Amino acid sequence: MENTTLKQFTEMTSSKDPIPGGGGVSALVGSLAAALGEMVTNLTIGKKKYLEYTFELTDIRKELDLLRSSLLGCINKDAQAFEPLAEAYSLPKDTPGYEEKMEECLKTAASSPLLILKYACRVIDLDERLAVIGSKFSVSDAATSVMLAHGVLYGAYVNILVNTRLMKDEAYADQMNKEAVGLLDEYSVKALNIYDDICKRLTD
Repeated sequence: MENTTLKQFTEMTSSKDPIPGGGGVSALVGSLAAALGEMVTNLTIGKKKYLEYTFELTDIRKELDLLRSSLLGCINKDAQAFEPLAEAYSLPKDTPGYEEKMEECLKTAASSPLLILKYACRVIDLDERLAVIGSKFSVSDAATSVMLAHGVLYGAYVNILVNTRLMKDEAYADQMNKEAVGLLDEYSVKALNIYDDICKRLTD
């Protein structure tokens, strides 16, 4: 699915087919956020004013390149996790092993958006630094990147909740929810602060 064109992807998303859904779209947006951050590094590296940050920017670029690729990969991971869950939903509840199968599918389906959430948090971390050492001519791209990642946090989070709420293993569900909400609380504030700081610099 990650190799489809943007036109195909949006058409697939708009259809009645549940794949790609919120998780896959969140992964795509996260990949675009990482790509914008990576662009900031490429527009900064080699410029005289920022030579002292060359090694740091190179490391950030490598990590963002990996995040971009990993988030694209999450589009397929999310789709692959949903398929067995959809199949489980279609089974009669008196099917032997129904509850065990459903529980396993729910845990797998929730793990993909949690990974997307964690990747988005890391993009925000890197954007925070790029807002400081990135070229001033590309700071708006860093701001756009961080707000795309901010949206991903919420898209991923709700796709975790939609699965954990049905889990019979309440301890597992609570642990996953606690981890997710902790990241959401921390990084939603961080992303907004980065964005606001950049906007202030542009309006001063």
